[in-house]
Amino acid sequence: MAEIKESKISTAALRAYVMIGVLALIWAYFHWATGSIFLTPENLSKLSTQMSVTAIIAVGMLMVIVSGNIDLSVGSVLGFAGGIAALSMTTYELGLVPSIIFAVVVGILIGVFQGALTAYLSIPAFIVTLGGLLAWRGAVKWLLGGYTVPISDSSFLAMANEYILPAIGWIIAAVAIGFILFMAYRNAKSVKDYGLGEANYSGEMVKAVIPIVGVVAFIWVMNSYRGIPVPVIILLGVALFGAFITNSTTFGRYLYAIGGNADAARLSGINNKMQVLKVYALLGAFTGIAALIFTARVGSAAPDAGVLKELDAIAACVIGGASLMGGRGTVFGACLGALIMASLDNGMSLLNVRDFMQDIIKGSILVVAVGLDMFGRRGT
Repeated sequence: MAEIKESKISTAALRAYVMIGVLALIWAYFHWATGSIFLTPENLSKLSTQMSVTAIIAVGMLMVIVSGNIDLSVGSVLGFAGGIAALSMTTYELGLVPSIIFAVVVGILIGVFQGALTAYLSIPAFIVTLGGLLAWRGAVKWLLGGYTVPISDSSFLAMANEYILPAIGWIIAAVAIGFILFMAYRNAKSVKDYGLGEANYSGEMVKAVIPIVGVVAFIWVMNSYRGIPVPVIILLGVALFGAFITNSTTFGRYLYAIGGNADAARLSGINNKMQVLKVYALLGAFTGIAALIFTARVGSAAPDAGVLKELDAIAACVIGGASLMGGRGTVFGACLGALIMASLDNGMSLLNVRDFMQDIIKGSILVVAVGLDMFGRRGT
């Protein structure tokens, strides 16, 4: 059993290193092709802001996919929640805090509704959320009357357009490093607590070196421009929360169990229906947060806001190593996949690649990623 577990860990680690290598190659090519523009601190800052909306949704989508389900409606839900926030800020003048709360609550309620249809009425998630994609898009058009609603409130717009002071950035880096070391210690200790062998603290600390170096490099690059963008701070909070849930909670373990074998999970005493309901509610909350950032970034709510965001989020999860069959995937992989997708968008835009060609390239990459996943499964 220990050998099997170690093999799985090695496979997951190898997948992560391969994806990091692919990202490095993409960055190197675009930096060369754009005349040394791509890897400048200014462009990397814009890139990190650009990926934040997709990555936040991808964290929640990853959990849904791990449980063996899917959500095709998040783009429409993003538009609807953003419309709710915009009208709360402009037409009803309710202020910043109520607008934020309403957007997140709307996302949660929609997630609960669709999760209940999937879990308790046994309607396939694909059908429920495909219907949601159409229904909530229609709701956005009805809510906004087919018009774009501009937002001028500076406090609302700051959520997507302001930066954290460099000094605060280094404080955040220190907190992140502390969290990484704590998780390394926790992982080593859990091996001994579960009777799987001796705790290898030194080995876990060595593994923590790469993410720590990544944190320091990231903060240094962001501070070289204007500091960490606020949307990236929000993304980091969501990603850390998602990583904690999937790696260190009973709920997270239940999701992997349900995705791996739903019948076995049910027979072992797991309430599959309730866990599916919870994970859809969680995705709804993350979608509401993403809606706030997206709406603040463009400065308005529009009937077509969030179109195809669901496909970007799903693609990020799959490229990051999640299996659409459920039971496998990591938050780190989903965020890495979102970064790869955003890097392709950013780099091709800098090179003035035509829109249709960008779609063809990204679609091809998604098909290749799924094909490699299926090939790998046949080989195991």
